Amino acid sequence: MKLRNLGRSSLQVAPLAFGGNVFGWSADEARSFELLDAFVDHGFNLIDTADVYSAWVEGNEGGESEAIIGRWLQQSGKRDKVVIATKVAKWPRYPGLSPTNIREAVEDSLRRLQTDYIDLYQAHADDPKVPLEETLRALDDLVKAGKVRVIGASNYSAARFADALKTSEAKGLARYESMQPEYNLMDRKAFEEGLQPLCVEQNVGVISYYSLASGFLSGKYRSEADLAKSKARAPKVKAYLNERGMRVLAALDQVAEAHGVTPAQVSLAWVMAQPSIAAAIASATTVEQLNDIAASTALALTPAELASLSQASAD
Repeated sequence: MKLRNLGRSSLQVAPLAFGGNVFGWSADEARSFELLDAFVDHGFNLIDTADVYSAWVEGNEGGESEAIIGRWLQQSGKRDKVVIATKVAKWPRYPGLSPTNIREAVEDSLRRLQTDYIDLYQAHADDPKVPLEETLRALDDLVKAGKVRVIGASNYSAARFADALKTSEAKGLARYESMQPEYNLMDRKAFEEGLQPLCVEQNVGVISYYSLASGFLSGKYRSEADLAKSKARAPKVKAYLNERGMRVLAALDQVAEAHGVTPAQVSLAWVMAQPSIAAAIASATTVEQLNDIAASTALALTPAELASLSQASAD
């Protein structure tokens, strides 16, 4: 497995990351352990989670995903085989990016993950109420203390992210080495118009989320009748059931047939081939699903195929 550098940091990651939002939600602990073992067996290493996962599930309060990962780390003994990425700012228990909140939240995440350090600690969303320097200084303190190896950000505008990078440079603070935006064949404009050129210029590694557009790009949702397959994903997927969405699925089908693979594999391979992408996040709730998306890392699309997919998905 060829690893990719994460920005200018020492972290190297496989091009497919496992989305830990399913742990404690659509994957119970036993299934989560099975998926994590299979993920590592494939040669992958980046596991992405957040302190707020999966607070939206009835009966959960948040922290469930981190806790499951922590118990798996202890049982499996595979801490040195994985890159653990988690986030702070979106959980009502630890909201925002004030220094006090960051200091308290990281200790709770370390406890749940049952580890002495977090490989990649990410600001889950921008907090305009807190000066960038205060947030970055707090994160820099965590790096210096050895509790965090590398810091990253998610859901920042290009302008704010550029300001954050400038602040780190001017003040001699750890900088965000990664950006985690929503990015896939159906959701391109917001990332490509501002953040992508900045990340390429500043050598920031991009870790895309919703890489399969909530499952739409797997090809299993082709009509409103198909929305019954997932009540949780139906509202977002419904927005893709239009002329453009059908055009993208047709292009995916054509490339998938040419390679004898699935539309999901083609969709992920397209993301992985884009400038600045270090890894594409995808989730699975069965080992069979994981095996399918894992094969995307071995799929080499031709320049013509990449261009046809980009053209089909253009706004």
